[in-house]
Amino acid sequence: MQTVQPLRDRFLIHAMKEELKKSSYRNYFLFVMGINTGLRISDLLPLKVSNVLDKTHIVLRETKTRKSKRFLINLELRNIIAAYIEGKDEEDYLFPSHKTDLPIQRVQAYKILNQAATNVGISEFGTHSLRKTFGFWHYTINKNVALLQDIFNHTSPDITLRYIGINQDIVDQSLENFSL
Repeated sequence: MQTVQPLRDRFLIHAMKEELKKSSYRNYFLFVMGINTGLRISDLLPLKVSNVLDKTHIVLRETKTRKSKRFLINLELRNIIAAYIEGKDEEDYLFPSHKTDLPIQRVQAYKILNQAATNVGISEFGTHSLRKTFGFWHYTINKNVALLQDIFNHTSPDITLRYIGINQDIVDQSLENFSL
């Protein structure tokens, strides 16, 4: 399994949004939900309209940890959700497959996101990049590793910083002009 990175550049986030809109609004919406909630792809894909309709929070049991999670949907995302689900039934999946009545699978989500990333010149990108991007920007804006650690259910701040690539950024900066 390859190591993936967060998107550390807002221009690339915008470029991904535009690229995904070209293929389908569902694909764009998957990206936007991922980078704004920090949920794992395994928790995003099975969501239904009823999970977000007129809601301020997403409430679920995480697939990986089996822990309950309650996550605020920010106002901008609520507006995007409202537009996206207009005309959909409450039992409809947010990310439906075009071939079945089920949501798209993880592999399909990877192909969609990775192709868009390749098209805009991003490497080391996968489904987990959405969660890592959320974490990177949450930390960059709030500078509160303990809070992010709690959001991600990590056991230590070091794990959280390594996970979102901050430790590697610090190491890279320290070595940039280091020469003996």
